[in-house]
Amino acid sequence: MSANKGLSSRAIIGRFYQRLEVAMAASWVDQLGMYFTSDQESETYKWLGMAPAMREWVGGRHAKGFRENGITIENKKFEATLEVPVDWMRRDKTGQLMVRVDEMADRAVTHWQSLMSALIAGGESNVCYDGQYFFDTDHSEGNSGTQSNDITVDISAVPATVHGTATMPSVEEMREMILRGVTQILGFKDDQGEPMNEMARTFHIQVPTAWFPVAAAAIKNPSVGGGDTNVMTNLDGYTFSLSVNPRLTWTDKLAVFRADGTVKPFIRQEEQGVQVSGVAEGSELEFDEDIHRYGIKALRNVGYGYWQQGCLVQAV
Repeated sequence: MSANKGLSSRAIIGRFYQRLEVAMAASWVDQLGMYFTSDQESETYKWLGMAPAMREWVGGRHAKGFRENGITIENKKFEATLEVPVDWMRRDKTGQLMVRVDEMADRAVTHWQSLMSALIAGGESNVCYDGQYFFDTDHSEGNSGTQSNDITVDISAVPATVHGTATMPSVEEMREMILRGVTQILGFKDDQGEPMNEMARTFHIQVPTAWFPVAAAAIKNPSVGGGDTNVMTNLDGYTFSLSVNPRLTWTDKLAVFRADGTVKPFIRQEEQGVQVSGVAEGSELEFDEDIHRYGIKALRNVGYGYWQQGCLVQAV
């Protein structure tokens, strides 16, 4: 990293926004969260539920409206502030200050991940738009029938050359868990009895940290077990991505999500995007205390979107 000779507040703020763009591109939040801007304290989403399917025109049009009740998401204010002595800025020849600025930008993005991870982790005890827990065994709307996005897999019954345990499945058992989750998502129907995910081709898997090696092998290894071809690497048109989520404390579960739908399992709402401001050159703070402060602020929050875009899979 190049040396800095008297960093300015303009350079620091510019570096923050540059890093913020890079960090956001590397995150999984866009894959799983629909993004909406807000212009008030809270927003209510009454459109959750599927658009009407095409039907033969017999008689007049059959209009489908919005729900009487919706999900309301209240914006919350968040901040982070970095304090830097002016002498440090002048002496920083190795770019250490910019490293801290980069870290602050990364934290602005991982804050989204933290908020959404809380939704994932709490999906078995927090309700979504249909009044059921997000991950539940008895979702039902209109003509959908009863549907479950909270399933179990008896790993002892999985054909495998190597068997693991519920807390550490083998590669073959992990692959089966992921494919069961995908299969469940592909089968979901909307309130009109129509398939919701028949166009799904891209899926995202979230696992706790301890499962990373096995999950990565299940998704990426060309062969598993006794040398059998791994179908996950040869499913024409289907792609799978993996995130290790250290905020998930599960010991026997993973979550599978559809990642290419117009609608997504979660909602990201932002009244005010991340803004950076500084109390820097020429300020009273600099005059009195010989320090600068750089702060970021955002008004945002998250909520549950479509449960049909995700499935929790537990090993038993």
